[in-house]
Amino acid sequence: GFLNAQALEQNGEKNGYDVKLSSEKSLIVGSNELFIELSKDSKAIDDVKVKLKVFMPEMPGMPYMEYEDKAVLENGVYKVNINFSMSGTWQYHLKFKTKDDEVHTVKGSINL
Repeated sequence: GFLNAQALEQNGEKNGYDVKLSSEKSLIVGSNELFIELSKDSKAIDDVKVKLKVFMPEMPGMPYMEYEDKAVLENGVYKVNINFSMSGTWQYHLKFKTKDDEVHTVKGSINL
């Protein structure tokens, strides 16, 4: 319910990179601003390309849904705008491409 609504904060690790996905506000159906912070060896990384795709698998009576946004770097933090079209559990693939042209993918889920 609404009372359980809270800001998002998830931390992950991929190939030596620390990844934090967060929001300042509670997530809502509609447009949300999410923040992605990347670091390696405790140093912030601000020279990679980042994108976030959220998707919900097809279910009875419901089509597959997805939304993707490329992150914009702002004050050392990557920002994406994600539109959740309904409540439920959304899977996400957070991808970032480093200077060596390697693409790293962090997978997780967000409950809305």
